[in-house]
Amino acid sequence: MARDLRFTLLGTGTSSGVPVVGCDCPTCTSDDPRDRRLRCSGCLQFTDADGQERVILLDTSPDLRQQALRLKLHRCDAIFHTHDHVDHTFGLDEVRRFNVLMDAHIEVFADERTMRSLHRIFDHIFNRERNSKHAFVAKLLPRVIDPNRPVDLYGLRFTPVKLLHGGLEVLGYRIDALDHRKQVADDQPAPLPLAYCTDVSAIPPESWAKLTGLRTLVLDMLRYRNHPMHFSLDGAVAAAERIAAGQTWFIHMTHDVLHADLDSKLPDRVSLAYDGLVIGEG
Repeated sequence: MARDLRFTLLGTGTSSGVPVVGCDCPTCTSDDPRDRRLRCSGCLQFTDADGQERVILLDTSPDLRQQALRLKLHRCDAIFHTHDHVDHTFGLDEVRRFNVLMDAHIEVFADERTMRSLHRIFDHIFNRERNSKHAFVAKLLPRVIDPNRPVDLYGLRFTPVKLLHGGLEVLGYRIDALDHRKQVADDQPAPLPLAYCTDVSAIPPESWAKLTGLRTLVLDMLRYRNHPMHFSLDGAVAAAERIAAGQTWFIHMTHDVLHADLDSKLPDRVSLAYDGLVIGEG
């Protein structure tokens, strides 16, 4: 079974990041490092059953280079994208350095819509034969996800969870460890089972069942006021209480949220995340 798992939140900010350019509000000028938020993405590090260290990214934010340097990453075995928005995909070009370090391709998982978008935006990667210069281009293996079927990879199961981001259907991911029979293990290593649900305004009825029995929930919470594309504070708290994970961490926060002001006021087992937060025992 996979062991030494740790999940790091590489970025916990909304699409503009925090501080916001040209803003002198209390959050943007805060001395608290928890108020400095790069764009959202996550990193799962673990050792597989064969003793090989593995690194799997959830989304590739425009800040991926900075995030990878801070975490001292030396490899990337796979990437799972939640959707095709700029703040979740535009760092994909940065993974070319991992190709060099590992001398291997990287699998990229996404639903059909997101994969089409990645092919369009990163034409130089996916249609490299048309490039005038062939050196130092990322080597990726595109894998189109069926949102109704899980993906088993390196002893873990990634179950897509359909979510609504306004009128757009996006994916979250539930992650479970598998046992030697390649079935979901009864005894899950911390921080699993974990669900990563960024950019959520509503959870469809059929998705709630995939969010039961979680040890860890990472969930979108943009700001106090309502927003058509994201959970506000009230909506995120209501969802967290219904899911009842062992611990819920809010992400994708804008500069309306001052960490020290809000974190202590949240319900038990619900907290604000921050960049660099490590969840797990690895």
